[in-house]
Amino acid sequence: MFTGIIETLGIIKEIQKSDDNLQIKVWSEVTSELKIDQSVAHNGICLTVVAIDSNDYVVTAIHETIVKTTIGTWKVSDIVNLERAMKLGDRLDGHIVQGHVDQIGTCIAREDQNGSWKFTFEYDATLHNLTIEKGSITINGVSLTVVDSKINTFSVAIIPYTFEHTNFKNITIGSTVNLEFDVIGKYVTKLNSIR
Repeated sequence: MFTGIIETLGIIKEIQKSDDNLQIKVWSEVTSELKIDQSVAHNGICLTVVAIDSNDYVVTAIHETIVKTTIGTWKVSDIVNLERAMKLGDRLDGHIVQGHVDQIGTCIAREDQNGSWKFTFEYDATLHNLTIEKGSITINGVSLTVVDSKINTFSVAIIPYTFEHTNFKNITIGSTVNLEFDVIGKYVTKLNSIR
């Protein structure tokens, strides 16, 4: 479980294909605090640490993860948002995030609002995910509040702190992102579909 509050950034150091999987080496300033078998969210994708070497660690992405997220498009030197799993008893500053990406979205607008930024994303509504006005959404692992919720688009407002301390500063029109929709909304949608 995660909160969607980004802890730090990581840099992709190496990507190796192994059968249908990807072995991804990441540099991070928190590597020394990690343990093998620990879960870390990378742009919202929950991945398990399988090896540690100095300030680098390795995670494995299986075929299912590769086809449902943006991980297959990552390149060496890309910057990713990192969050370690939530500690029981800590404050939940964001919202409940599972680290299970539902689908990919595409940035269709980025507007500088003189002190903040408004990003608009489009997604495939046929996959039955939904947003609601002022509801929660996770974009590349960042817990955010939805504005301008529509059938297959929504916007989020980004404050300067989030812009500077996540990879939102690198998102431009046409960028693809990992989306995890609100877990409560997913259960409501599922219940309504079986009635």
